[in-house]
Amino acid sequence: MAPLPNCDDDAGLVARERQGDNAQPLTISEISALLKRTVEERFGFVRLRGELSGVKRAASGHFYCALKDEGAVIDGVMWKGNAARLKFRAEDGLEVIATGKLTTYPGRSKYQIVIDSMELAGEGALLALLEKTRARLAAEGLFDAGRKRALPFLPRIIGVVTSPTGAVIRDILHRLADRFPSHVLVWPVLVQGQGAAEQVAAAVRGFSAIVPGGPVPRPDVVIVARGGGSIEDLWSFNEEVVVRAIAESTIPVISAVGHETDTTLADFAADRRAPTPTAAAEMAVPVRADLVFTLNDLAARQRRAVYRLVELGRERLAARVRLLPRPENLLAPQAQRLDEFAERLRRALGDRSARGRERLAGAAARLSPSLLVRSASEAQRRLDRAGLVPALVERPLRQGADRVAALARVMSQLHPERPLERGYAIIRRADGAALTTRADAAGEARLVLQWRDGTLDAVPAGSTSPPLRPAPRPRPAPPPRQEDLFG
Repeated sequence: MAPLPNCDDDAGLVARERQGDNAQPLTISEISALLKRTVEERFGFVRLRGELSGVKRAASGHFYCALKDEGAVIDGVMWKGNAARLKFRAEDGLEVIATGKLTTYPGRSKYQIVIDSMELAGEGALLALLEKTRARLAAEGLFDAGRKRALPFLPRIIGVVTSPTGAVIRDILHRLADRFPSHVLVWPVLVQGQGAAEQVAAAVRGFSAIVPGGPVPRPDVVIVARGGGSIEDLWSFNEEVVVRAIAESTIPVISAVGHETDTTLADFAADRRAPTPTAAAEMAVPVRADLVFTLNDLAARQRRAVYRLVELGRERLAARVRLLPRPENLLAPQAQRLDEFAERLRRALGDRSARGRERLAGAAARLSPSLLVRSASEAQRRLDRAGLVPALVERPLRQGADRVAALARVMSQLHPERPLERGYAIIRRADGAALTTRADAAGEARLVLQWRDGTLDAVPAGSTSPPLRPAPRPRPAPPPRQEDLFG
């Protein structure tokens, strides 16, 4: 057996090539490249299960993390394109299964996995992510009961966010047609798979962005609906983008995702949760037949209430009428008094007539012919004794005649037409009334001038009225005639 080489003999201050040794020294970059190629060829496709730690996203869009278990840690990186396709929000503590290839990072002498895809490690991990997301959004107040809005009683327009080809939209339309036919706007979206969450969020925000009174009617309520499925099928409605879109909606939202036992974060953010899409349609509108029945019932109650008042008034009136006395009973005392007064009047007239006859008989007894003849004879004797002298009568008569003649002479001198004989004229209005001032004459449209031998029409200067026919001359009044005092 050949003796082992002495290490002390091989060691030296300067490295030298040894006899029979063909191993050339490698550089660090060369050995790193060899290691990188060996690792990538041996572990070109691996699936690792571990817990995420140190999760962060770079500004470039790349995703960095570490996968660990109880005894080891390996760094991981997911490039921007693959990170954008990640179906869940990666957070520390999630247990995942990462698929990719192992490689080395010569700059730090580390090995790492370049992740092509990442999935949650079973439903437990998915539920853990769901609970963490729910707790984080709840802490922001997105699920508070005070943010919930009441649904409109009778919406005119109903917006539906769902797949246009599934049975969900047919169930909703059928239920609406049965309960209360309404105008439905359907915003077609994917309800599962890549991009479904973004489409659902865009649809909810799109309905909120519709301007009232525009060419597209704005819904009064929005239904976000999907049929049943596994938690993975419904995961799009657990995405944060969908939850925030529903919470920020300016239109009341009904969440109808899955069956009655299925619960998503969209249900917590919506104003109302429906166990099924059909139940969402029932929540959105009332039953038209029930409304018609209620209206008819209220109308009947109103009529009964009105008629009841009328009947009650009629009953009260009948009760009061029964308490009133009969008209003939009211008039009987007055009729009796009238008969009594009539009888008293008849007796009083008879008594008065009898007394009148008695007075007339007494007066007639005093008017006997002998008494009348005796009275006339006595009056004649008194007249004869008076001795009437004619001079006593004639003197007062002559005095009266003289006074009358004097008054006649004065009256003739004062007659208004007497000055006409001396050349004067009287100015009269058209109706014959005399005018005494210039102002009165200037205000007349036509004047009548009266002379001794007739009248003449005249128009004041400045008047435009045509002259009328001359008014007939008033005849002078005859002088008063002295009556004969002796008849």
